Amino acid sequence: MPTMQVNALDHVNIICADLDASARFYAALLGLERRDGPPPSAPHQIQWMHDRRGHPILHLNSVDCPRAYDRAAISGAETGAIHHVALNCSEPEVVLARLAEMGRDRQRNRIDSIGLTQVFTLDPDGVLLELNFWDAQ
Repeated sequence: MPTMQVNALDHVNIICADLDASARFYAALLGLERRDGPPPSAPHQIQWMHDRRGHPILHLNSVDCPRAYDRAAISGAETGAIHHVALNCSEPEVVLARLAEMGRDRQRNRIDSIGLTQVFTLDPDGVLLELNFWDAQ
């Protein structure tokens, strides 16, 4: 009998007070490619942010976007039980420089025992991002 398994985190959905500003933020900071959602979704309500391999990482929705499973999600408020979203990244100095240019608050943390540099910042909608930079193996 086949065994079910989780293969990877597929994507994170964020409800955005200003969809365009959030999409610009993720493109500028992380170099993610902005794409419209599939039909029949409306580009002014849904944007997808893809990594360099074309995989959709972030699913951005406007506050008024219809959702298949609707529940209260208030942009700019704390994210309920989810504390942060962690992304595996490269080039920490580039990301730190971009955050400085953007005037964004940030916190750097180093865990030498596992070879990890972390950068924490908030996105425009109050989602805490943990950007992880692993030392070369």
